[in-house]
Amino acid sequence: MDRYPPIADHGLVGDLQTAALVSSRGVIDWFAAPRFDSPSIFASLLDHDGGGHFLLAPEQEEGTWKQLYYPDTAVVVTRFMSPDGVGETVDYMPVHRGLTASDRHTLVRVIRAVRGTVRFSLECRPRFDYARTPHQLDLTEGRATFRAPGATAFLQATFPLERDGQDVRASITLTTGQAEAAVFTTDREGSATPPPQPERDRITEELWEQVDYWQTWVRTSHYHGRWAEMVYRSAITLKLLTYAPSGAPVAAATMGLPEQVGGERNWDYRYTWVRDGSLSVRALLDLGFAEEAARFTHWLGDRLRAHEGPDGEPLQIMYRVDGDPHLTEEVLEHFEGYRGSYPVRAGNAAMDQLQLDIYGEALYALSEGHAVAVQADYHGWKALARTLDWLADSWDRPDEGIWETRGGRQDFTYSRVMCWAAFDRGLKLATDFSRPADTALWTKARDDILEQVMERGWSEKEQSLVQHYGSHVLDASLLLIPRVGFLAPRSASWLSTLDAMDRVLVSDSLVYRYDPAASPDGLRGSEGTFSLCTFLYVDALTRAGRLPQARYTFEKMHTYANHVGLFAEEIGPSGEQLGNFPQAFTHLSLIMAATTLNDALDAVRR
Repeated sequence: MDRYPPIADHGLVGDLQTAALVSSRGVIDWFAAPRFDSPSIFASLLDHDGGGHFLLAPEQEEGTWKQLYYPDTAVVVTRFMSPDGVGETVDYMPVHRGLTASDRHTLVRVIRAVRGTVRFSLECRPRFDYARTPHQLDLTEGRATFRAPGATAFLQATFPLERDGQDVRASITLTTGQAEAAVFTTDREGSATPPPQPERDRITEELWEQVDYWQTWVRTSHYHGRWAEMVYRSAITLKLLTYAPSGAPVAAATMGLPEQVGGERNWDYRYTWVRDGSLSVRALLDLGFAEEAARFTHWLGDRLRAHEGPDGEPLQIMYRVDGDPHLTEEVLEHFEGYRGSYPVRAGNAAMDQLQLDIYGEALYALSEGHAVAVQADYHGWKALARTLDWLADSWDRPDEGIWETRGGRQDFTYSRVMCWAAFDRGLKLATDFSRPADTALWTKARDDILEQVMERGWSEKEQSLVQHYGSHVLDASLLLIPRVGFLAPRSASWLSTLDAMDRVLVSDSLVYRYDPAASPDGLRGSEGTFSLCTFLYVDALTRAGRLPQARYTFEKMHTYANHVGLFAEEIGPSGEQLGNFPQAFTHLSLIMAATTLNDALDAVRR
């Protein structure tokens, strides 16, 4: 077996405060606790030998491995089939149903023989603090306690455990109908209270409680259109990536997974980007999940009131899940990186970049539906109005842009378009809720932006809007233009731009963000097609009335999903998934594309 499984070869489990990846061979090779953005405990996906892992799977190598989600849940089932027997490992994390942050988080792993005889192996090798902090093992009957500075973890099983240095291993043979369980629990340093010893009946009861929780949540959606299974899987993934105590979604569950294997584009995505969070919540709101929208609205309102962005700006582009703005980036030099993709970065130095588009995404998320009622209270409105007053004096500046390039600031067209959207939605809110606002100032800024973009962001050579002023480089972020209403989706200018993107950025229906060779971004290497952009392309094609092309592109994109319906950030040249996994941006845009295309197809049928 390859030392590193494909990035896509995983399911995701989580408890709404953190998450873990489970490979299709039954290995937990990524897990950080107590939060998404905490140091890792299992990270063999970033360093096979030293990162730490938790294996619980059949010993046999020869056979067929399959993995699936129990329908409409976050419960992962990994199956092994051979002539001698069929075995299963069922993984889940009990959801924290309250809104209080917890130090204690639990991974439950159930093994069973479905047919015949199956011998299972267990290896539990935690490596605390990104494998920088050694631990000590205390092993008693049925329980292993791992103690390290800053953390304690317990492994409890319904079968005997053996010491393996400071780690634990075990083997057990099961026959048809037999089941056992292993429970891994993390807690704060010095925790002297282990969890109760696992009991088979209680674990079975708890498993069905988790199934009921997720299926009940899915049933609150009002979406009943085409591709419902993919849409619901994306919605569950977005919820799994949301930190319940604050309502803030992270961009992905992982850090350090490469956009190009062996390259340096390896970032930490376990934080809340204003852009990603706003669009994630908007996608959930479109499905009817109003509570998630309201929670993020509170979080975003707190950030606006805090006014803690760099250089006096109202917002910075990203935060920790609790709203902490400090995200110092460091290189974990002792990690070799996924398949040698070095450096592995923890933290994200892009936190202090200027990205003016975030105000447009924030207002876009807040401008419709239930979120508005929350944000439109007087104090929330005043913070929003101050932000737009500031933006009226600040929008006409170069910035780093949506893609967080490290090649210097430019007058990015997309940033201007989203500033236009901020004023457009702000004016709508002021009117709809009769709120005090300098509407003359906002109207002038909105109109000035549109005129500037059409004059300076247009390339006669390409007959298209371009990435930044003075260039002829195309950029797929502009596919959001018809959705936010900057141009009509069937106007001549937009259709010409869409045609140019077809020629330059689209490869067999997959869409590149831009061409780094034509627009240097300060980083070495290349990248794959960007899955977010492909789904935005579907949305734009649909709005342009090109329904056969939109539907075929959407259906083809499903073939790039992994075996349980999850997407990473990018698709590589051979169809492999690249980048952090699973990525919220991709799943929110899948929902956007599905809802837009489904409505359009229904309209044609009517």
